[in-house]
Amino acid sequence: MSAPPAWRDVAVLLEDRPGALADFGQVLGAAGVGLEGGGVFTHAGLAIAHFLVDDAERAREALTAANIGPVTVNRVLTVRLRQDVPGQLGAFTRRLGEAGISILVQYSDHDHRLVLVVEPDQHRRAGEIARAWDQDQDRTSGGPG
Repeated sequence: MSAPPAWRDVAVLLEDRPGALADFGQVLGAAGVGLEGGGVFTHAGLAIAHFLVDDAERAREALTAANIGPVTVNRVLTVRLRQDVPGQLGAFTRRLGEAGISILVQYSDHDHRLVLVVEPDQHRRAGEIARAWDQDQDRTSGGPG
């Protein structure tokens, strides 16, 4: 299923230095932008943050004004995986892979949903697969939730 309409993934290149994530968090906090999930990954001197936010334009404006970035905003899909069933991540992402959909980013939100960013031209098809997954999970678990 899709995330609520306003939710977006904000991707930000951060300096690979102590305090860079603190700067990011404080700028967004001062702008009134809450974080719904995400993470930061550093490799070979490059740090990239991906966070789920409810006001991506406000986040972009605040970060850009603070010279943090560049900032990219992405649409997201969210899917609930059954935590009591091992292999859910592999089973769901296999469906995407078999449909030729590449996952660009994956993390979890604060409500234990899988958050995915896919290529914009694959978003509609990935959403269809996510909705079918949710329906299958409802049938096999005895209801939503």
